[in-house]
This record gives sequence, structure tokens and C-alpha cells, in this order.
Amino acid sequence: MTSPHHPLDEALQLHAASPPGASAGQYQGATHAGYWNMVGPFGGVTAATMLQAIAQHPQRLGDPLSLTVNFAGALVAGPFTVQAQPVRTNRSTQHWTLAIVQAGADGVQQVTTSATAVTALRRETWSVGDVPMPQVPAPAGQPAIPPGFGVEWLNRYEIRLITGAIPGTWDGTGEHSLTQLWVRDAPPRALDFCALAALADVFFPRVWLRRARRVPAGTVSITVYFHAGSAQLQQTGTGYLLGQAQGREFRNGFFDQTAQLWNQAGTMLATSHQIVYYKE
Repeated sequence: MTSPHHPLDEALQLHAASPPGASAGQYQGATHAGYWNMVGPFGGVTAATMLQAIAQHPQRLGDPLSLTVNFAGALVAGPFTVQAQPVRTNRSTQHWTLAIVQAGADGVQQVTTSATAVTALRRETWSVGDVPMPQVPAPAGQPAIPPGFGVEWLNRYEIRLITGAIPGTWDGTGEHSLTQLWVRDAPPRALDFCALAALADVFFPRVWLRRARRVPAGTVSITVYFHAGSAQLQQTGTGYLLGQAQGREFRNGFFDQTAQLWNQAGTMLATSHQIVYYKE
């Protein structure tokens, strides 16, 4: 039977689970096979799930401004609980703590993922962008990356690479860590904050490109800053985003990775920064 929902909407389905008389903020969800990574779900969809819990919370003020997700352990296939709590609400900003809890092999509930977030009421004011979108070929002229690569979640995105592909030969001769690509959900889906949070994590580990060695690597913590409001997301619609990612420092088993996302009109929608573990 074909689902009427987009795969991302299926993955983000949460159901209120707070007991009667308790404050709102507990939601039941489940992992989605369509967003599976090598070990556990794709980190971007986990980040998007955190935002979805905020979006459904009856006390939410404004739209996402920032989201920091810390991956303490991999989710296993199956149900989980998201806990979302607004810890302080000011006139224009609201501060959140979040966690994903799941039963371990021994049946004991444990935190797999923690997060903090800030939502805000935006107002029109002086604005400028100091990092213009790079001049790159249009998406129609770039070939789409074929499905595969051994992880299912990549099939949920249409990626058209410009520069900085995964090395074809793992020979240690990498010279830089810059990747530029066009990307959107597959099948196309109107952009919202949850989808944008997931898209901020579509880049493969920068250490693979910089070293040209496929070493074990995984995100420890990612922060996404949302520069666009709802109007800019609606204007973007199902269009492509230009994504750019680059490592800054690789040292003693960890590296950081910055990323920017623009829409085709040249509006920067989000930036992100993450710290990633790697192994020799």
C-alpha cells in the first residue's frame, strides 16, 4: 500500500504521550527504515525529530533560531520517546531542553540524544549577508549522484555534486575538505524548518575528503542556526539548496565541520557547525 505521506513526514510522526495531569512535552515516535545510516538513523533526521517535538508543543513561541544536538549513543530500530521542555520564555525568545529516550538491551530507559534549542519571534529590521552564495553551475547542469553507497538515507535526497566528491581512490592523497552541492528532498517536498535541519547534515565526513581515507567517523554534536523565517522557506518551496561544507581543524581524533545552505535565489537559509569523531 502506498503511503500518502512523504518519507520525511512519516519519519517525523510523533504522538503526545504525556500522562493525564502532567505537563505537555513527551512524544512517542519510532525510527524509519528509509532514513537508516550505517549505525542507527541518519543524524539529520534525528535533529529534525527534535524540532518536530518543539513544533507540536502547545507552549511554543516563534520559530527555530538555533538547535544543538548531542549524539550520546545510537538509536536502535524501534520506538523511542522525545522529551521537550521550554525552560524559559522571554518576550521574543524561548529556550528549550530536549532528549530522546529509548530502552536499552536490558530494558532500562536511557538517553541516546540530548539537545538544546532556541525559538524566537522575528521582526523586520536591518539585515545584510556577509557571505554571498558562491557562483556555481545551475543544478540542471550537474549530474545527480546515483542511489547506493550502502546507506538507505541517501536515497531520500536528490544530490547534484559540484565539487568535492567522495574520493574514488582511498590512497591518502587528499588536499582539501571543501564540498559544494545542490540538494533537495526526494521526492521533492516543500521546505520547512525540520527539513532544513536535516539538510544541514547531508555532507559526508570531511576527514574522508581531506585524507582520502575512509576512516570510521561520526558526529558528536551539531548546531544549526536558522537565518530564514517562514516566509523565506515558503518562497524556497521544493527548490534546490546550495550546500557548502568544509573542515577547519583535524586533530587528535576530532575535527570540526562548517556548512552553509542557500536557496536558489541566493538567500542564506541556515549555517551549521559540528564536531566529529574520527579514528585512525
